Amino acid sequence: MGRELMVAVRQGGPDPNSNLRLKMAIEKARSFNMPNENIMRVIAKASGAQDAANYEELVYEGYGPGGVAVMLELLTDNRNRTASEIRHIFARHGGNLGESGCVAWMFSEKGSLVLNRADLTKTVDEVILDALEAGAEDVKEEEDTLQILTDPAEFTKVQDALTKQGYKFAQAEITKIPQTTVELQGKEAEQMLKLMEALEEHDDVQEVYANFDIPDEILASFGGN
Repeated sequence: MGRELMVAVRQGGPDPNSNLRLKMAIEKARSFNMPNENIMRVIAKASGAQDAANYEELVYEGYGPGGVAVMLELLTDNRNRTASEIRHIFARHGGNLGESGCVAWMFSEKGSLVLNRADLTKTVDEVILDALEAGAEDVKEEEDTLQILTDPAEFTKVQDALTKQGYKFAQAEITKIPQTTVELQGKEAEQMLKLMEALEEHDDVQEVYANFDIPDEILASFGGN
């Protein structure tokens, strides 16, 4: 999160009111329980130092087990080292790193606002109506959450409108949503979960997007969710 905060400040300045990327990075850092004083310290450091200029933003694309499409957003200070390490992670877990553009077309960029059902004081129908009136494109219902999807350009407007109505979001970000999914079972499902875990643990990886779907009963057998 420190890297993302620093690059956001470098690109748009230290004021989150005029720097959407920084505003979202701060919200995400807080969702990971990063102390506010730590966040402010990183922003102050980035405002007066050149550390962030050393980080390069990269997007890698590839395939996981079963032909699953995988996209990565990274921040690195050593492109060659990162490429070698990411390629090795893919290969070790039944996947392969692909060429630029090989899977990007399978994902759509969307604003995503996630609400925990347990925190709602309104009915689902009322939430959906409020979201659509605020300018959202769609609301997806999951067992424990509601995901409000927006056009990226409308993300801040929708978020602000719903926040004024008292909604508190468990997650708020610009993300990539797969247009189709690939269902995995057995060994491929296990390999894919291990691949995701390895990628998410890599220091240079900021975001991982993939279009796999694993049935709940299969996930339960791996002890995952």
